[in-house]
Amino acid sequence: MVVAVAAVIFLGCIISPPSLMDDVDAVQAQIARNMLDSGDWVTARLNGVQYLEKSPLIYWMIAVSYEIFGVHDWSARIPVALSAVILCWLTFRIGAWAFDARAGLYSGLVMATSIGLWLFTRIQIPDVTVTATIALAMWAFLRALDPQEARFSWWAAVMAGAIGTGLLLKGLIAAVFPIAAALLYLGITGLWKQRSTWQRLNIMRGVLIALVIAAPWHVMATLRNPPYFDFTMSSGPGHYRGFFWFYFLNEHVLRFLNLRFPRDYNTVPRAYFWLFHLLWLFPWSVYFPAVAKLKFKGDDRASRMRLLCLCWAGFLLVFFTFSSTQEYYSMPAYPALALLLGSAVVDERAAQWRKYGQIVLSLVTSVALVAIIYLLARVWNLPTPGDISRALVQHPEDYTLSLGHMGDLTINAFAYLKLPLLIAGVAFLIGSRSSWRGSHVGAVAMMILFFHAARLALVTFDPYLASRPLAEALNKAPHGKLILDDQYYTYSSIVFYASAYHSERLLLLNGRVNNLEYGANAPDAPKDVFINDAEFRERWLSPELFYLCADKEQVVRFEKLVGRESMYTLADSGGKFVFANRRMVENARVITVRPAR
Repeated sequence: MVVAVAAVIFLGCIISPPSLMDDVDAVQAQIARNMLDSGDWVTARLNGVQYLEKSPLIYWMIAVSYEIFGVHDWSARIPVALSAVILCWLTFRIGAWAFDARAGLYSGLVMATSIGLWLFTRIQIPDVTVTATIALAMWAFLRALDPQEARFSWWAAVMAGAIGTGLLLKGLIAAVFPIAAALLYLGITGLWKQRSTWQRLNIMRGVLIALVIAAPWHVMATLRNPPYFDFTMSSGPGHYRGFFWFYFLNEHVLRFLNLRFPRDYNTVPRAYFWLFHLLWLFPWSVYFPAVAKLKFKGDDRASRMRLLCLCWAGFLLVFFTFSSTQEYYSMPAYPALALLLGSAVVDERAAQWRKYGQIVLSLVTSVALVAIIYLLARVWNLPTPGDISRALVQHPEDYTLSLGHMGDLTINAFAYLKLPLLIAGVAFLIGSRSSWRGSHVGAVAMMILFFHAARLALVTFDPYLASRPLAEALNKAPHGKLILDDQYYTYSSIVFYASAYHSERLLLLNGRVNNLEYGANAPDAPKDVFINDAEFRERWLSPELFYLCADKEQVVRFEKLVGRESMYTLADSGGKFVFANRRMVENARVITVRPAR
């Protein structure tokens, strides 16, 4: 049942639209495509520029998906979607082993139907996959120490293999989190004092297994991108110190200390970072008080697992409390929290608090239903001209947070979301009725409906969050030279969908910033992709055909730079434009748009 529910949710949402979004979503898909085209599976590149920030396994997985299914946005999404399904199944198996089949079922359903896991798998980042490797490592650790486990040596090897795989997904945290949680558990239980503990874990063999898996890529990436070793503990513009320094020191140490450059990320306030888990684990987070009634001390398997879950989730949350934090950074703690919640849902010791949780859930879903009815009444007769971008406001200072675009919503924007609101309303009606009756089945049905309503909402947001219509216009227009204004990330979906320009390097206007800034200083960096305003003006006013992708807020700037009479609108969508520097067809339009004031 867990696999079926997870498949309906995660595999059911890989279809397109919605398109790959601008920013990291399309960037990940494009890097995998570049690897496939170039044959270089060691050094990730964007537009020919080194992109050394991330471990490569997610790119390899997407590239393999391309090989099997072809290059599509939905095939780019398959690895993350499958990872989510596997994680839900793994959580179920851990719970069934540690507690019983019923608790395992609810643990898996908590994982599959909580808001956080769905929300943070809408973009192609490896966090859900590394979460699965950490969950497997934690289960293997406890099984290796289980007195009733005859194959403890095999499970110790599984733990090491999971850590090694995680190192290729998200860097050192894939080892730090499970090892720290395991040491914390050994310290609390006193098992660290027993010689048999270390014999069962076989640390030396485990280190060797992890290194065999993870070391080859790290060594090759270091050798191909010198200098080999640099231990400078400062980060700033204009320097290139090779892969080793950027990946290990800048991306790990300096990011943890919030000193990493370029600073293309933001930090969630610590209190919100903790409190948001009531939302990320909704609707099951209402049972968190019931977790306090569970048994954590004892030699039985269930108590040992609950204690390990506390060490696991507790260390991770405290770790990020003292570091830079994004909303999704705590995802590796979700399986531990799901196991605790799944256990609380079925444990008789928590029965009374479970009833309180059902009352809270019924109230929350009822309030949500009333809010949806109110919104629909407010916007039902409002016109919806163009796309949803016309009804939004922009807060670019928030976009370095994963939920930054939520602040762009206005009341008028909900007029474009009538169908998703109706489906969400039905979902909350089901959830409210089932909660009043004390049924958990309704909560599962509610979330399945809600997630698909959210997918429909993302389809409506597609022109705003992605640039696919602009890419399709470019594919149909006469071929020219393509210029992207500002950083690559802003129009990354154009690069993915503009097949007519797939094998070409694009010009980046004032784009030597953020994620490409470091690679732009490498000795092998292309010299012809970054241009400034003066170079842009020279090209734009030449006889050669150029296209410019720009945001509506930059229109006045370009009018002053090259003259309004030299700018023709090829396409516009979601507040973004493609301009041409000369009239190409009879119906080409001279630009008439003005930025919103």
